Amino acid sequence: MINQYLPFLSEIVEVIKHTDIEYTFRMKYEKKDVKPGQFFEISIPKYGEAPISVSGIGEGTIDFTIRRVGKVTNEIFEKYVGEKLFIRGPYGNGFDVDLYKDKELVIVAGGTGVSPVRGVIEYFAEHINEVQSMKLITGFKSPEFILFKEDIPKWKEKMEYILTVDSGEETAEYKVGLVTKYIPQLKFKDVSKAVAVVVGPPAMMKFSALALLEAGFKEENIWISQERKMCCGIGKCGHCKIGDVYICVDGPVFNYVKGRTLLD
Repeated sequence: MINQYLPFLSEIVEVIKHTDIEYTFRMKYEKKDVKPGQFFEISIPKYGEAPISVSGIGEGTIDFTIRRVGKVTNEIFEKYVGEKLFIRGPYGNGFDVDLYKDKELVIVAGGTGVSPVRGVIEYFAEHINEVQSMKLITGFKSPEFILFKEDIPKWKEKMEYILTVDSGEETAEYKVGLVTKYIPQLKFKDVSKAVAVVVGPPAMMKFSALALLEAGFKEENIWISQERKMCCGIGKCGHCKIGDVYICVDGPVFNYVKGRTLLD
Protein backbone atom coordinates (compact mmCIF):
# COMPACT_ATOMS: atom_id res chain seq x y z
CA MET A 1 0.00 0.00 0.00
CA ILE A 2 1.28 3.48 -0.88
CA ASN A 3 1.63 5.94 1.99
CA GLN A 4 -0.17 9.08 0.77
CA TYR A 5 1.63 11.18 3.36
CA LEU A 6 5.11 10.17 2.16
CA PRO A 7 6.84 12.93 0.15
CA PHE A 8 9.65 12.54 -2.36
CA LEU A 9 12.52 14.80 -3.37
CA SER A 10 12.26 16.96 -6.48
CA GLU A 11 15.01 19.16 -7.92
CA ILE A 12 14.52 22.84 -8.72
CA VAL A 13 15.49 23.31 -12.38
CA GLU A 14 14.49 26.97 -12.77
CA VAL A 15 13.34 29.88 -10.63
CA ILE A 16 11.30 32.65 -12.28
CA LYS A 17 10.76 35.89 -10.38
CA HIS A 18 7.43 37.63 -11.02
CA THR A 19 7.29 40.10 -8.13
CA ASP A 20 9.24 40.69 -4.94
CA ILE A 21 7.08 38.11 -3.15
CA GLU A 22 5.98 35.74 -5.94
CA TYR A 23 8.28 33.31 -7.71
CA THR A 24 7.68 30.27 -9.89
CA PHE A 25 9.72 27.20 -8.96
CA ARG A 26 10.05 24.78 -11.87
CA MET A 27 10.58 21.28 -10.48
CA LYS A 28 11.57 17.94 -11.97
CA TYR A 29 8.55 15.65 -12.31
CA GLU A 30 8.53 12.80 -14.81
CA LYS A 31 5.04 11.40 -14.30
CA LYS A 32 2.15 12.28 -16.63
CA ASP A 33 -0.62 12.27 -14.04
CA VAL A 34 -1.07 16.01 -13.35
CA LYS A 35 -4.02 18.19 -14.34
CA PRO A 36 -4.24 21.99 -14.20
CA GLY A 37 -5.86 23.01 -10.92
CA GLN A 38 -4.47 20.13 -8.89
CA PHE A 39 -2.04 20.80 -6.06
CA PHE A 40 0.95 19.35 -4.24
CA GLU A 41 2.17 19.61 -0.68
CA ILE A 42 5.64 21.16 -0.64
CA SER A 43 7.63 20.60 2.52
CA ILE A 44 10.94 21.33 4.19
CA PRO A 45 11.93 19.28 7.25
CA LYS A 46 11.65 21.24 10.52
CA TYR A 47 9.66 24.01 8.80
CA GLY A 48 6.46 22.21 7.74
CA GLU A 49 4.55 21.97 4.48
CA ALA A 50 2.24 24.10 2.36
CA PRO A 51 -0.35 23.21 -0.32
CA ILE A 52 0.62 24.83 -3.63
CA SER A 53 -1.36 24.68 -6.89
CA VAL A 54 0.28 23.52 -10.09
CA SER A 55 0.80 26.57 -12.31
CA GLY A 56 2.41 24.84 -15.27
CA ILE A 57 2.95 21.37 -16.71
CA GLY A 58 6.00 20.84 -18.88
CA GLU A 59 7.94 17.97 -20.38
CA GLY A 60 9.40 16.38 -17.27
CA THR A 61 8.63 19.39 -15.07
CA ILE A 62 5.86 21.03 -13.10
CA ASP A 63 5.62 24.66 -11.97
CA PHE A 64 4.63 26.00 -8.57
CA THR A 65 4.02 29.73 -8.29
CA ILE A 66 4.53 30.61 -4.66
CA ARG A 67 3.80 33.76 -2.66
CA ARG A 68 6.12 34.45 0.25
CA VAL A 69 3.67 34.70 3.13
CA GLY A 70 4.81 32.48 6.00
CA LYS A 71 7.31 30.17 7.64
CA VAL A 72 7.34 27.45 4.97
CA THR A 73 7.20 29.72 1.94
CA ASN A 74 9.86 32.02 3.43
CA GLU A 75 12.19 29.05 3.63
CA ILE A 76 11.28 27.87 0.12
CA PHE A 77 12.39 31.27 -1.20
CA GLU A 78 15.89 30.48 0.06
CA LYS A 79 16.09 27.51 -2.34
CA TYR A 80 17.55 27.91 -5.81
CA VAL A 81 18.37 25.96 -8.97
CA GLY A 82 19.94 22.59 -8.23
CA GLU A 83 18.56 22.35 -4.71
CA LYS A 84 15.69 20.05 -3.80
CA LEU A 85 12.33 20.24 -2.08
CA PHE A 86 10.10 17.51 -0.73
CA ILE A 87 6.77 17.25 -2.54
CA ARG A 88 3.79 14.90 -2.39
CA GLY A 89 0.80 14.73 -4.68
CA PRO A 90 -0.90 15.48 -6.98
CA TYR A 91 -4.12 15.98 -5.01
CA GLY A 92 -7.60 17.15 -5.92
CA ASN A 93 -9.57 16.78 -9.12
CA GLY A 94 -8.21 19.63 -11.28
CA PHE A 95 -9.73 21.10 -14.42
CA ASP A 96 -10.82 18.71 -17.17
CA VAL A 97 -9.98 20.54 -20.41
CA ASP A 98 -12.18 18.10 -22.35
CA LEU A 99 -15.23 19.80 -20.83
CA TYR A 100 -14.33 23.04 -22.59
CA LYS A 101 -13.44 21.73 -26.04
CA ASP A 102 -15.56 22.81 -29.03
CA LYS A 103 -17.16 25.56 -26.95
CA GLU A 104 -16.87 29.28 -26.44
CA LEU A 105 -14.61 29.51 -23.39
CA VAL A 106 -13.99 32.42 -21.04
CA ILE A 107 -11.55 32.35 -18.12
CA VAL A 108 -11.71 35.01 -15.42
CA ALA A 109 -8.92 34.98 -12.84
CA GLY A 110 -7.72 37.35 -10.15
CA GLY A 111 -4.31 37.70 -8.51
CA THR A 112 -2.70 34.39 -7.55
CA GLY A 113 -5.88 32.73 -8.87
CA VAL A 114 -4.21 32.92 -12.29
CA SER A 115 -1.77 30.21 -11.16
CA PRO A 116 -4.15 27.21 -10.98
CA VAL A 117 -5.77 28.11 -14.34
CA ARG A 118 -2.54 28.88 -16.18
CA GLY A 119 -2.37 25.24 -17.30
CA VAL A 120 -5.81 25.57 -18.92
CA ILE A 121 -4.83 28.85 -20.57
CA GLU A 122 -1.58 27.38 -21.87
CA TYR A 123 -3.29 24.24 -23.15
CA PHE A 124 -5.75 26.16 -25.30
CA ALA A 125 -3.14 28.71 -26.34
CA GLU A 126 -1.32 25.74 -27.88
CA HIS A 127 -4.55 24.09 -29.15
CA ILE A 128 -6.68 27.12 -29.98
CA ASN A 129 -8.45 25.18 -32.74
CA GLU A 130 -10.01 22.97 -30.04
CA VAL A 131 -12.32 25.77 -28.85
CA GLN A 132 -14.80 27.85 -30.83
CA SER A 133 -13.35 30.95 -29.19
CA MET A 134 -11.36 31.86 -26.10
CA LYS A 135 -11.57 34.93 -23.93
CA LEU A 136 -9.35 35.66 -20.92
CA ILE A 137 -9.68 38.32 -18.23
CA THR A 138 -7.02 38.55 -15.53
CA GLY A 139 -6.99 41.15 -12.77
CA PHE A 140 -4.28 42.24 -10.37
CA LYS A 141 -4.04 44.70 -7.50
CA SER A 142 -1.49 46.92 -9.27
CA PRO A 143 1.03 46.70 -12.15
CA GLU A 144 3.85 45.48 -9.90
CA PHE A 145 1.75 42.43 -8.94
CA ILE A 146 1.09 41.22 -12.50
CA LEU A 147 2.07 37.55 -12.82
CA PHE A 148 3.32 35.60 -15.87
CA LYS A 149 4.36 38.69 -17.84
CA GLU A 150 6.43 36.48 -20.14
CA ASP A 151 3.21 34.68 -21.21
CA ILE A 152 1.15 37.78 -21.94
CA PRO A 153 2.33 38.42 -25.54
CA LYS A 154 1.37 34.85 -26.53
CA TRP A 155 -1.98 35.09 -24.78
CA LYS A 156 -2.78 38.37 -26.54
CA GLU A 157 -1.89 36.77 -29.87
CA LYS A 158 -3.91 33.59 -29.38
CA MET A 159 -7.08 34.82 -27.65
CA GLU A 160 -9.15 37.83 -26.73
CA TYR A 161 -7.30 39.00 -23.64
CA ILE A 162 -8.17 41.74 -21.15
CA LEU A 163 -5.53 42.50 -18.50
CA THR A 164 -6.69 44.75 -15.67
CA VAL A 165 -5.35 46.40 -12.52
CA ASP A 166 -7.58 47.67 -9.73
CA SER A 167 -6.59 51.33 -9.93
CA GLY A 168 -4.26 53.79 -11.60
CA GLU A 169 -3.85 55.04 -15.14
CA GLU A 170 -4.81 52.90 -18.13
CA THR A 171 -1.96 52.04 -20.50
CA ALA A 172 -1.53 50.13 -23.75
CA GLU A 173 -0.61 47.09 -21.63
CA TYR A 174 -3.53 47.01 -19.20
CA LYS A 175 -6.95 48.44 -18.42
CA VAL A 176 -8.14 49.75 -15.06
CA GLY A 177 -10.99 48.33 -12.99
CA LEU A 178 -12.19 45.11 -11.44
CA VAL A 179 -12.59 42.08 -13.70
CA THR A 180 -16.37 42.24 -13.28
CA LYS A 181 -16.37 45.57 -15.15
CA TYR A 182 -15.35 43.82 -18.37
CA ILE A 183 -17.52 40.69 -18.28
CA PRO A 184 -20.60 42.48 -19.72
CA GLN A 185 -18.47 43.63 -22.67
CA LEU A 186 -17.77 40.07 -23.86
CA LYS A 187 -19.59 38.91 -26.99
CA PHE A 188 -20.69 35.34 -27.69
CA LYS A 189 -22.40 33.57 -30.57
CA ASP A 190 -24.55 31.60 -28.12
CA VAL A 191 -23.94 32.55 -24.51
CA SER A 192 -26.30 29.84 -23.26
CA LYS A 193 -23.80 27.22 -24.46
CA ALA A 194 -20.61 29.10 -23.52
CA VAL A 195 -18.45 27.80 -20.64
CA ALA A 196 -16.48 29.70 -18.02
CA VAL A 197 -13.75 29.13 -15.45
CA VAL A 198 -13.51 31.57 -12.54
CA VAL A 199 -10.69 31.52 -9.97
CA GLY A 200 -9.59 34.10 -7.43
CA PRO A 201 -10.47 35.53 -4.02
CA PRO A 202 -13.93 34.50 -2.76
CA ALA A 203 -15.56 37.91 -3.36
CA MET A 204 -14.10 38.11 -6.86
CA MET A 205 -15.41 34.63 -7.75
CA LYS A 206 -18.84 35.40 -6.31
CA PHE A 207 -19.37 38.61 -8.24
CA SER A 208 -17.71 37.36 -11.42
CA ALA A 209 -20.03 34.33 -11.45
CA LEU A 210 -23.04 36.61 -10.87
CA ALA A 211 -21.91 38.82 -13.76
CA LEU A 212 -21.62 35.77 -16.02
CA LEU A 213 -25.09 34.59 -15.01
CA GLU A 214 -26.47 38.04 -15.73
CA ALA A 215 -24.81 37.89 -19.14
CA GLY A 216 -26.73 34.68 -19.90
CA PHE A 217 -24.43 31.86 -18.74
CA LYS A 218 -26.01 28.77 -17.22
CA GLU A 219 -24.87 27.76 -13.73
CA GLU A 220 -23.85 24.31 -14.93
CA ASN A 221 -21.50 25.89 -17.49
CA ILE A 222 -19.34 27.65 -14.88
CA TRP A 223 -16.47 26.11 -12.89
CA ILE A 224 -14.65 27.57 -9.89
CA SER A 225 -11.73 26.52 -7.70
CA GLN A 226 -11.66 26.66 -3.92
CA GLU A 227 -7.89 26.22 -3.83
CA ARG A 228 -7.48 28.66 -0.91
CA LYS A 229 -9.16 26.13 1.41
CA MET A 230 -6.63 23.33 0.94
CA CYS A 231 -4.62 21.91 3.83
CA CYS A 232 -3.51 18.27 4.31
CA GLY A 233 -4.51 17.10 0.83
CA ILE A 234 -6.21 13.84 1.74
CA GLY A 235 -9.23 14.83 3.84
CA LYS A 236 -7.83 13.87 7.24
CA CYS A 237 -7.25 17.16 9.07
CA GLY A 238 -10.73 18.63 8.51
CA HIS A 239 -9.41 22.14 7.87
CA CYS A 240 -11.04 22.37 4.44
CA LYS A 241 -14.39 20.80 5.40
CA ILE A 242 -17.50 22.79 4.43
CA GLY A 243 -20.65 20.92 5.44
CA ASP A 244 -20.13 17.38 4.17
CA VAL A 245 -17.58 18.40 1.53
CA TYR A 246 -13.81 18.07 1.84
CA ILE A 247 -12.36 20.64 -0.56
CA CYS A 248 -9.02 18.86 -0.96
CA VAL A 249 -10.66 15.53 -1.86
CA ASP A 250 -13.92 16.52 -3.58
CA GLY A 251 -12.36 19.61 -5.19
CA PRO A 252 -10.73 22.04 -5.26
CA VAL A 253 -12.47 22.43 -8.65
CA PHE A 254 -16.26 22.47 -8.53
CA ASN A 255 -19.01 23.07 -10.99
CA TYR A 256 -20.78 26.25 -9.92
CA VAL A 257 -24.03 24.39 -9.22
CA LYS A 258 -22.23 22.84 -6.24
CA GLY A 259 -19.50 25.42 -5.81
CA ARG A 260 -21.83 28.36 -5.16
CA THR A 261 -22.89 26.68 -1.91
CA LEU A 262 -19.26 26.54 -0.81
CA LEU A 263 -18.27 30.18 -1.41
CA ASP A 264 -17.33 32.22 1.65
